[in-house]
Amino acid sequence: MALPSRLTFLLLLIIAISFSSFALSKNYNIGAGDKIQISVYGEEDLSIDELYIDNSGNFEYPYLGQLNALNKTSEQLKNEIISGLKGDYLISPKVRVSIIGFRSFYVNGEVKKPGGYEYQPGLTVDKAIALAGGFTDRAARNKVYITQAGKDNLKNKVKLTSRVSPGDIVVIEQSFF
Repeated sequence: MALPSRLTFLLLLIIAISFSSFALSKNYNIGAGDKIQISVYGEEDLSIDELYIDNSGNFEYPYLGQLNALNKTSEQLKNEIISGLKGDYLISPKVRVSIIGFRSFYVNGEVKKPGGYEYQPGLTVDKAIALAGGFTDRAARNKVYITQAGKDNLKNKVKLTSRVSPGDIVVIEQSFF
């Protein structure tokens, strides 16, 4: 591959990853274990570089008091902050809420290193299994299930190309032969 072709390919890859991450954050509901960043243009005192969301989802925000981020999109949280700051504190606040770290997902069962792993946008079951060290010799490669975060232990049989979301639990069952 020639140098210009490689540069073009890398540029397109970076754009695709950025777009998928942006699209995910627009529809993504913030949950316990996520890290967010709140930026208010021109107002350093109102900006938060890194905020870890705990199980309650509550956090103290300057001038507004307790806010809750659980099950809200970054857009919804941004609008809540804008409406709270607008008028009494700022004329026209410019706010950005970004997800800078996703909660973990988990891989259990017949993998070499079961446990929790940091979520990455675009993650699929086969990539999750690779992060967990791959299948063991006893793994049933056609018996892979996902329990989705917040779905009360409802296991869904999935393909290796299925998407994994933050908080999901991927389970690989044992083969009988």
